[in-house]
Amino acid sequence: MDDYPQSDRVLRAIRRILRKTSEYSRELARDAGLTIPQLLCLKAIGELSRESNEITGVQVARAVNLTPATVSRILDRMERSNLIVRERRSLDRRLVCISLTPIGQQRLERLPPPLQEQFVQRLAALSLEDQRTLLKGLEMVVDLMEAGSIDAAPVIFADETEPRDPSDPTASI
Repeated sequence: MDDYPQSDRVLRAIRRILRKTSEYSRELARDAGLTIPQLLCLKAIGELSRESNEITGVQVARAVNLTPATVSRILDRMERSNLIVRERRSLDRRLVCISLTPIGQQRLERLPPPLQEQFVQRLAALSLEDQRTLLKGLEMVVDLMEAGSIDAAPVIFADETEPRDPSDPTASI
């Protein structure tokens, strides 16, 4: 491995990270039948339902750091898969409430941890100095790739690394 130039080693490391997120996404889709965004929304709905029985799409969007429009498309797919139901049950009839179906609840109970949760646990085990060094290095990679202006939530979506069908804006959601 040391025979490769530094630039090749850096690019290989980046590629491994991208491939791992893509591989995890495929495994999750195969094993749990969910995309990463669906998994995150399902978890958020489960967590929010412990606090309130009137959960909205906006609350879910905030919880997963995505736009309400994006979450709405994810919820559409989850509803078609019978994981959630949306209904007007508040005094305010404009409010659409989301709840898990029995199938959604079963799926939630069997979910593997998202990749970023595993990563955050391992990151926390590093010394504060190692965490800072890692962050500095990653921020340098962002600068070198001129990616500093790209908005990114602290959530790992393998779907972002894969080509999308431009005719289907929800293909990877």
